[in-house]
Amino acid sequence: MRCWSPRLAKLALYVFPAVLSAQLLPPPPTPPTPQVGEQQQLPPEEDTSLEPGEQYSFNPVKSKRDVEIGNQYFKNGKLLAAANRFRSATKWNDGNVEAWVRLGDTEAKRGSKKAARDAYNKALELSPDGKIAGEVRKKLEKLKG
Repeated sequence: MRCWSPRLAKLALYVFPAVLSAQLLPPPPTPPTPQVGEQQQLPPEEDTSLEPGEQYSFNPVKSKRDVEIGNQYFKNGKLLAAANRFRSATKWNDGNVEAWVRLGDTEAKRGSKKAARDAYNKALELSPDGKIAGEVRKKLEKLKG
């Protein structure tokens, strides 16, 4: 006759601690359920106040990347995050005309006419006879009217 006790002993050595620890641990907390009429909180756009201050120096690659990310935020309707990215792009490269124009567009859409005018004027200062100078002048006229 076969003896099962050594096999049972080994099984008990592996199973018993797992069962015991599962019984001793409290169950994980359940997430709160939203009340009727309460909207589920969405994650914040991009909170730059929590990040440590960044040291800016001339870096056209980072400036271009910030413009690309800002364009994505703009397309998704996240105007504050887009404005922050365009502003960051101008700090990496003060001569980035596209960043100044996109910052002006974003600020105009957010309703900040003064900031939009300042950004458009800076773009015109950098490139008074460039390809987009006429378009920027039209945007400035719209903001005045």
